[in-house]
Amino acid sequence: MRKPSREYERAVTISYFITFTSYGARLHGNETGSVDRLHNLPGSRLLEADERRASAEKALMDQAPYELDARRRELVLHAMVEACSHRRWLLFAAHVRSNHVHAVVGADVRPEIVMNCFKSYASRALNRSGLDLPNRKRWTRHGSTRYFWKEEHVSAAISYVVHEQGEQMHVFEASASSRSRLG
Repeated sequence: MRKPSREYERAVTISYFITFTSYGARLHGNETGSVDRLHNLPGSRLLEADERRASAEKALMDQAPYELDARRRELVLHAMVEACSHRRWLLFAAHVRSNHVHAVVGADVRPEIVMNCFKSYASRALNRSGLDLPNRKRWTRHGSTRYFWKEEHVSAAISYVVHEQGEQMHVFEASASSRSRLG
């Protein structure tokens, strides 16, 4: 099978559900039901709570856990909107919480690239604000990236991000007309 051309790959926009956490927010072993690189496939067993593992991970941390207050959440959300505008990605929804971020986005690149771009733009905005030291660790190493191929999955993810995260913090939701490209 022939590999699709770069032009074709750029023309096709795929939607993703991206989640990433702040530094130190969720340590493996802290709670039942977490995942790691060996327990991350659909249908695979989740990790059991493991106090020793959580303690070992905490001991490896060289900074305190990072928490996003209202000002920081606002800066992160604005940076994500700016990144999508600059890259011509479609931001359908985003919700910046105190220790994690959810986004539903359409892009012509892999979701890991989108997530890393969001983290970079957010970190630059936070550095410019002077709220933290420039060497502050803010984000976990990776995050969760899910592909969506059907409009109903994108719509369900948007609803989850906007309406099912508890009290709304800093939220972005695209208008229905800007999402019409899915139809």
